[in-house]
Amino acid sequence: MKLKRTEAFEQHADRYDNWYDENQAVFESELRAIREQLQKLPANIEGIEVGLGSGRFASELNIKEGIEPVDALRQMAIDRGIEVMEARAEMLPYSDMSFDFVLFVTVSFLEDLSRSFGEAYRVLNDGGSILVGIIDKEKPVGQFYLERRPNSVFYKHARFYTVDAVTKMLKETGFKDFEYTQSLFGELDDIDEPQAPEDGYDKGGFVVIKATKHA
Repeated sequence: MKLKRTEAFEQHADRYDNWYDENQAVFESELRAIREQLQKLPANIEGIEVGLGSGRFASELNIKEGIEPVDALRQMAIDRGIEVMEARAEMLPYSDMSFDFVLFVTVSFLEDLSRSFGEAYRVLNDGGSILVGIIDKEKPVGQFYLERRPNSVFYKHARFYTVDAVTKMLKETGFKDFEYTQSLFGELDDIDEPQAPEDGYDKGGFVVIKATKHA
């Protein structure tokens, strides 16, 4: 049985994918924040994106594979040249210690966040990194989505978190050495040019959390 949040993406996949074309400045701002942390990782390493949607981020970030449970989105990602497996974040179809990094661009649609982080920890090599992008519910961008959630096709069933809450879950999973990069400063409707990322998480509505597995 499909979850309601999965059904929404299945039925409105084109609308979801078109959002990136219609909101280029926001998309590019988020990409820059993720790249800021990816560039700190060693060269020539292997990683995956979990819940890669239509493959927009993976294709721009040169991530070659990942998982996506929604059929329509998975096909879009495949069409963008990404190797995609049908699976959920809570049960990754990979062996222990298979990758050097695991990327979550957003965690708002995951059913069990703690279990998903545990799976990421399992498939990471010792010294590998998890990168988690979140919309901070306490910042203007987060409030924008929260206010519109009751009438939104996609966000009606979404969960939003604070950076501190996600950090706490990651620490409980066993991750260490935390770093933060932020973007999407101010009101979402006012972002009409890509923003340069900054360290920390005190101002930005989109925050990338990087942490390391030390077995």
